[in-house]
Amino acid sequence: MNLTIRPATLADLPAIHPVIERAYRGETARQGWTHEADLIQGPRTDLATLTAIVEHPRQALLIAWEDGIPVGCVNVADHGGATGYLGLLCIEPLRQAGGLGRQLIAAAEAHARDAFGCARIEMTVIEARRKLIEYYLRRGYAETGERRDFPIPLDPPLFMTVLAKPLA
Repeated sequence: MNLTIRPATLADLPAIHPVIERAYRGETARQGWTHEADLIQGPRTDLATLTAIVEHPRQALLIAWEDGIPVGCVNVADHGGATGYLGLLCIEPLRQAGGLGRQLIAAAEAHARDAFGCARIEMTVIEARRKLIEYYLRRGYAETGERRDFPIPLDPPLFMTVLAKPLA
C-alpha cells in the first residue's frame, strides 16, 4: 500500500467529504471507535466549510491517500500566539486502529511547526469521549484544565476538554 499525506486541493473535497461523514456520524461511524454518532446527529461538515479551510492561508486540510483513495484527514490551523490547532481528525471507520491517526497527527504537528511557526498545538475533544482523550494523552497531549462550550447548542449541552502539546 502506498500512503501519502498532502494538503487538500479544492478538487479533493468531494472525495474526502464522505470519509469525514462516515467517520463521525451515522451507522458506518459505529464500525470505528472514534465517532460521535451516539452524541450528535446530522452532518459533521459540508463542502462550503471544507472549501473555506482549503482557501484559508493559515489553515490546511491534510488528506491521507492510500493508492489514490482518501482514507483520512486532519485540519491544522494557525491560531496565533505561536499556537496551532488540530481538528477534524478522522480515519475511514474500518481502517481505524491501524496507525493512520498517529501518522496524520504527526503530519499536522509538523505542518503547524514548519509552515505556521507554532511552538505548541492544541485541540478540543468532547469531554464525554474519555477513551479518545486517553488516546491523545498517549500521543503526548496534556489536559489544560480548560473547558469550552460545544460549538452547537444541544440539550443536554456538551462541553469540550482542551488538550495541548509543545512542538519540538
